[in-house]
Amino acid sequence: MAATLSEGGCRRLLQLLLLSRRPGLPLRRAAAGLKLQHSRGTHSRSSTWDVHAFMPESAAFPQVRTYQELLEISVRDPDTFWGVLARERLRWVKPYQTVQDCDFSRGRVNWFLGGQLNVAVNCLDQHVHQSPDRVALIWERDEPGTEVKITYRELLETTCRLANTLKKYGVQKGDRVAIYMSVAPLAVAAMLACARIGAVHTVVFAGFSAISLVGRVNDAKCKAIITQNQGVRAGHIIELKRIVDEAVKSCPTVKHVFVAHRTDNKVHMGNLDIPLEKEMDKADPACDPEIMNSEDMLFMLYTSGSTGQPKGIVHTQAGYLLYASLTHKYVFDYKQGDIFCCVADIGWITGHSYVVYGPLCNGATTVLFESTPLYPNPGRYWEMVQRLKINQFYGAPTAIRLLLKYEDSWVKKYDRSTLRTLGSVGEPINHEAWEWFYKVVGENRCTLVDTWWQTETGGICISPRPSEEGAEIIPAMAMRPFFGIKPVILTEEGRLIQGEVSGALCIAQPWPGMARTIYGDHQRFIDTYFKTFPGYYFTGDGAHRSQEGYYQITGRMDDVINISGHRLGTAEIEDALAEHPDVPETAVIGFPHEIKGEAAFAFIVLKEDTAHTEPVIQEQLKSIVASKIAKYAVPDHVLVVKRLPKTRSGKIMRRLLRKVITDESGDLGDTTTLDDPTVVTEILEAFQKYKQDKSAM
Repeated sequence: MAATLSEGGCRRLLQLLLLSRRPGLPLRRAAAGLKLQHSRGTHSRSSTWDVHAFMPESAAFPQVRTYQELLEISVRDPDTFWGVLARERLRWVKPYQTVQDCDFSRGRVNWFLGGQLNVAVNCLDQHVHQSPDRVALIWERDEPGTEVKITYRELLETTCRLANTLKKYGVQKGDRVAIYMSVAPLAVAAMLACARIGAVHTVVFAGFSAISLVGRVNDAKCKAIITQNQGVRAGHIIELKRIVDEAVKSCPTVKHVFVAHRTDNKVHMGNLDIPLEKEMDKADPACDPEIMNSEDMLFMLYTSGSTGQPKGIVHTQAGYLLYASLTHKYVFDYKQGDIFCCVADIGWITGHSYVVYGPLCNGATTVLFESTPLYPNPGRYWEMVQRLKINQFYGAPTAIRLLLKYEDSWVKKYDRSTLRTLGSVGEPINHEAWEWFYKVVGENRCTLVDTWWQTETGGICISPRPSEEGAEIIPAMAMRPFFGIKPVILTEEGRLIQGEVSGALCIAQPWPGMARTIYGDHQRFIDTYFKTFPGYYFTGDGAHRSQEGYYQITGRMDDVINISGHRLGTAEIEDALAEHPDVPETAVIGFPHEIKGEAAFAFIVLKEDTAHTEPVIQEQLKSIVASKIAKYAVPDHVLVVKRLPKTRSGKIMRRLLRKVITDESGDLGDTTTLDDPTVVTEILEAFQKYKQDKSAM
């Protein structure tokens, strides 16, 4: 019947259709006749663990009795597994007809084809329908003790007003909207408002420079930017509007800049600028949601690669939302009524999946953390845990390594008894940080999950939980694949290897949360993720698989470094350094850093006729990187050398540079392809002198 209605009629029916299913209705059992195949005796059936209580949708698989059997069916029969979960967990306008149509050889990834829904309705309306006064967001503002709570009813009204404001100024389904804001409820509402009207949001981390903002806005061809007059972080003011003003001079597609106010300070308002709150006050508090196809774009998020050009990773509607919500529930053992806190910025994928979309789809109360772990003191996180009664805490190893340098009293003075699950994200966590996190913060009783995933995967792919009841957790190891994830390890030649081995981490079959393309360049998507190892998704990471089948991430295999959990291509830094008129050649590598995990080390060659001293040029180069990319991308060290180690074909041998700065120059490996082997001695001498000069300061 819906197919014969007008588009307006469809919209009016949308909420009723999506909210019609009540909790407790019998689950469909489309897979009731499915036969499980597993080795007898390999996995014992538990007489106490209730798989159907663990995952109610597993009632569709009556033969499943254990967690291991549930994991096996998710990998062996993904269409049945994901089909049941999508049907029961998401609220559809029109049910899907085909679970998936994927082909890694062509970079084709499609899930739940024929289905229609709206992500904002799944994240807001269904919960307003059931529990309108449940708290959706707790905004942990920069100053501790000034938190603001927003209910699902309030967030829905704010989202609708913002959505109607966007529509008033011509933003339509399919248009791209950049969001350049610090962590705040209005930023979440901006994301959901875009989802409600079918616009595609691209959130740009509010620490990026104007030049970085220009590159992302122009690549996405954004029609509008949503920003704030200023941001507030660790007691400092961030001039967001001023940065946007500088950027839009070079952004011809931007028609409007919507300006919200975080502070009371006035900022210049130009011809493109629209005062957001003032317009929202005049807007209708209800907004009909757009009916979206499962594979319509939901958002784009830019991430660095091994080239200097950031790539716009595209995520779509149904598959991403299902995967984000499922991983949120099962990795963190989320239960209704919990207070979930992920301290990531919304400008990163972690903020998208585990601050916004995953928790809100599950009807959770999610914390928005605006500040830093050291403001106003090193007890900030744990004072917040006590005050807000947080149950799950998800943070980065960078912050944990930073905090363990301080006295344990900064942790122990606060009550952390509400905590049940701790999580680590962004990079592999080292043993010292893991032990401190588990023993001091978690009091030896909280589950600690070291999670591995990427912007491109959409959600957590490897993590100690979920798992069999009471299964072991090995410190500093991601360990187990999530439902539907089939990790494999390959040699550099592309040979699949079994058992306890190390090699390239790939994933052998598609899953709903994975990226669909790189915006505007699908061939680059294929080349980056599917060409290196045909038939597999190549993560770019190396891994070790233990005898027990557990996975340990060993780091990047390409020219990408991970600085404080932020992935950054070395070529991106090199491109910025090369803009200095006195620097004809550069090479950037990553090196271990006890706080950041990795840091950038830049080798530069200067022109012979330069008029500036080396210290002046070094500072100028750091300033260029800060302005072109962001402050976190600035190299910790800039070493001037006479020349770089190159092969006869002109390729820079970066592995030799790594050996020099990590004191492994005694074993340089094969140097027969070097154009002139004496260059290594030159660089070693320059590095030793650099270290002596640094230690003398």
